[in-house]
Amino acid sequence: MTPPTVLIADDDRSIRTVLTQALGRSGYQVRSTSNAATLWRWVEEGEGDLVITDVVMPDENGLDLIPRIRRVRPELRVVVMSAQSTLMTAVKAAQRGAFEYLPKPFDLQELLAVVARALAAPAPPAAAVTPTPRDADEKLPLIGRSPAMQEIYRTIARLTTADLTVMINGESGTGKELVARALHDYGRRRNGPFVPINMAAIPRELIESELFGHERGAFTGATNRNVGRFEQATGGTLFLDEIGDMPPEAQTRLLRVLQEGEFTTVGGRAPIRANVRIIAATHRDLRQSIRHGLFREDLYYRLNVVPIRLPPLRERSEDTADLARHFLERAHADGLPAKSLDLAAVEALRQYRWPGNVRELENLMRRLAALCPDEVIGQAAVRAELTDPEPPPSAEPQATEGGGSEPLGRAVERHIRQFLTAYRDGTAPADMYDRVLAEVERPLIQMTLAATRGNQIKAAAMLGLNRNTLRKKIRDLEIPVVRGLA
Repeated sequence: MTPPTVLIADDDRSIRTVLTQALGRSGYQVRSTSNAATLWRWVEEGEGDLVITDVVMPDENGLDLIPRIRRVRPELRVVVMSAQSTLMTAVKAAQRGAFEYLPKPFDLQELLAVVARALAAPAPPAAAVTPTPRDADEKLPLIGRSPAMQEIYRTIARLTTADLTVMINGESGTGKELVARALHDYGRRRNGPFVPINMAAIPRELIESELFGHERGAFTGATNRNVGRFEQATGGTLFLDEIGDMPPEAQTRLLRVLQEGEFTTVGGRAPIRANVRIIAATHRDLRQSIRHGLFREDLYYRLNVVPIRLPPLRERSEDTADLARHFLERAHADGLPAKSLDLAAVEALRQYRWPGNVRELENLMRRLAALCPDEVIGQAAVRAELTDPEPPPSAEPQATEGGGSEPLGRAVERHIRQFLTAYRDGTAPADMYDRVLAEVERPLIQMTLAATRGNQIKAAAMLGLNRNTLRKKIRDLEIPVVRGLA
């Protein structure tokens, strides 16, 4: 049987050579060209079983070629590769019908796996190409070329034609709302409203009214009918930020909406159809919250249809320079003086751990744009503004294990390293996760009880735990308590 033929179009000779050799060794026939015109001629003549094309070529943009290929040969899969590794490249590739998008540089094994999947996949329907949103070329809602961000771009691009529920997890300041807005702006509901609501910013007793609305007279002070966020978001997207802070009673009502597709206002009786897409976000570990009885497990699985993890900035330090330049440009557009960074300043930014993540970097760039007297910001100016990423030992919580005074963070890290070493040696305990967790929980509860002088009601409130849950943990972890204080 004749092996499949792969058509390659890239104006970089070294890329063509590497791909030709790798695909040839894997048993494929390969034809390569440096321009879009030759590729199009091959496609028109019926050649090839798969196309791999670059975006930027001397005679035509590879993305513009995809709709033409789909019209004349809808069964022919197209894989797009590009050094312009932005969110918009991934979105345009998906919306124009590409099978996959690979940012350069890519792993050859990953490319070979994509080729195998593309050739084995059933022929797609000759569907109409989804139009790219207006002003798409002028928007870059997310900045970064790191592998972690590329995977997020590809996930967002794959969801442009789907209406699935998404759960975004990431530390504070990583840009969870930006991802939610990108999912909305480039998705099927982009012409509808984007309605955000922060669970942590609303008093518990008002959350149900804010979400579902209320009728006049539903409770004291309800003098008029109030339209809730679900109704406001009709035809669009409802973004539930900090979903981990939603109280249990509201979780129950939200679960019912997700199950039945309708809701009633507070004090109302007539059901209202919920025509919204749900995107949720949290900085919490919801699995941990489930174990502590703070979050419904069934609601978690309803929301976690497509999980997206946003990495902290310290895990993608290669994006720091692009982000910093972007924020300086934005500051200048807002009326602050035009500034740039020298190489030493950029390196100082890369080495910092960014406890406040991207939000902290943006604030720093605006502050430097406003206060630094030099047009080119140097390393000294940057370091003078950076806060100490790790507090000194005297300010850090102390672990009291065995009467010692080792900083809590280092104690936890030490235990994790010990367990990992034991795992490599084949002697790790089966309950490693629970043991490490206990090393964090025990000193945390001890310090909180010390701060409240043994008052368990106040300690539970500070920790965000149910009082009975706290008492159970005190008992299970064998934490001594001062008698006589509730």
